[in-house]
Amino acid sequence: MPTTTQNPNPVLRTAPAAPAEAAAYFRASLRFHADAADVAAVLAAPRTPGTPGDPGFVLVDSRSTESWDQGHIPGAVHLPTALIPERAEALLDRSVPVVTYCWGPGCNGATRAALALAELGYQVKEMLGGFEYWVREGFAYETWQGPERRDADPLSAPVEGACGC
Repeated sequence: MPTTTQNPNPVLRTAPAAPAEAAAYFRASLRFHADAADVAAVLAAPRTPGTPGDPGFVLVDSRSTESWDQGHIPGAVHLPTALIPERAEALLDRSVPVVTYCWGPGCNGATRAALALAELGYQVKEMLGGFEYWVREGFAYETWQGPERRDADPLSAPVEGACGC
């Protein structure tokens, strides 16, 4: 099947990838990304008695101190992108995967942080949606004033239950 056609339909003007090619692409995407709901579910999951309560990854907030104070995910490590080269080794264990986040989909700070960490030898994923979608999906967060939580935005998350995806 050709990669482009004269199809007037803008969705199909460029032909979809072959199923095997699409499967490889989406499988690879899941190796690089996690979403806010999955991160929240793992962080909220009850831990087995006698285990250290480790979710299996470290969550890194790559934003500035001012942004961190405005709101951050409980349990996250604050490591601004610009400080990764000098501080990562003191804060992170290379044997533990890292999940980065920044403001949201309009910001590539988490991507830049993930790149910096990968270049230093860390296993890393980026949390899609960033802090924006964490808050919009109704998950608890902390500010310099203490814990907060907003109702889920019905345009970005189910108001009750899970999305089921």
